[in-house]
Amino acid sequence: MELRLEKETALIETILYLEADPVEEASLSRISGFSREVVEKALEALAERYAKEDSGLELARIGGGIVIAPKKAYWDSLKERYGKKNDSKLSKAALETLSIIAYSQPITRGEIEAIRGVSADNMMRLLLERELIREVGKKDVPGKPVQYGTTKEFLKFFRLGSIAELPKLDETENERFELNG
Repeated sequence: MELRLEKETALIETILYLEADPVEEASLSRISGFSREVVEKALEALAERYAKEDSGLELARIGGGIVIAPKKAYWDSLKERYGKKNDSKLSKAALETLSIIAYSQPITRGEIEAIRGVSADNMMRLLLERELIREVGKKDVPGKPVQYGTTKEFLKFFRLGSIAELPKLDETENERFELNG
């Protein structure tokens, strides 16, 4: 007998709609009071519903959580108008700094500057303000410089499930992210 979890699915959908950040399955279970199995079945039903051509939404896995998001094809053409302030365009220098951090994390400001060849103060401040990067620890060297890494906001900004989903670099690109010396 096929379980018809319409009300349960509707509640899970409502929770996902109301939550600003991606929600992990365990949290969906806790918030809804449903078992993990019911939550998984509800998510499957939602994914099926959103996969249909008459839906502009999809379930996206971002940073270990689930969020209702516009389908990528529609979002690409609408993000100029509907993107949040945080999603406003990043300058080429900010994107370059962010990509160095993403591919080399954990990394210190000095290491970023050695790779870029210019001061990273303004770019680091901007990326910290936008919560795309954060302090992740201190490097075990004299002076104990702060190390930086990306955040869940970074994953949301680029619609990645995890850092592992970053595009792979070829050998030439890889060399650009290495410190010389």
